[in-house]
Amino acid sequence: MVYVEAVPVRLDPLGYVNEVGLLLQADDDGAMVRTLVSGRVLYRETVRAALLRHLEKDLGPMALPQMPLSPVPFTVAEYFPAPSHTGFTDERQHAVALAYVVAVAGECSPRQDALELTWMTPREALSPGVQSEFTGGKGELVRQAMAFAGISA
Repeated sequence: MVYVEAVPVRLDPLGYVNEVGLLLQADDDGAMVRTLVSGRVLYRETVRAALLRHLEKDLGPMALPQMPLSPVPFTVAEYFPAPSHTGFTDERQHAVALAYVVAVAGECSPRQDALELTWMTPREALSPGVQSEFTGGKGELVRQAMAFAGISA
C-alpha cells in the first residue's frame, strides 16, 4: 500500500521554516497523540494529486498548500505491522509512505479525525516532550523533515 505524508510548514520571507504544523488526535485508546497529514494514494491517482487531496482533507480547503516542484519525497518510510529495524509501525498493514515538507500559506482548520493543528517552532517540534507524543515513528519523520529543511535538533 502506498501512502503520502506531509509535514506542513510556514516559511519566513526568505523561505526558511519558522513553524511546523502538527495535528493532535485521539488514538484508539483515547490517548492524545501527535500526527502528520497522511493518507493513501488511490488507484489511478498521481502522487501529487493524493498529496493535495490529503492536505486539503486534513488542513481544510483554505490552507493554500504550495505543492513541491518535484514529486521526489525527502524520504520513504516503510511501515511494518510489528516493530522492525525501520522504526516505523502501522498495526494494520505493511505500507510505504512518500514523505514531503509542504509550505502552507493560508488559514488551516483541521478536519477529519484531528482535534487541532498546533503550530510550533522547529525547536519545539524537535523537543523530547513533543517527540514523545508521536506514535509509529512519526516523530522520526519530523526530525528528518527538519534536517531536510536545514534545521538540526
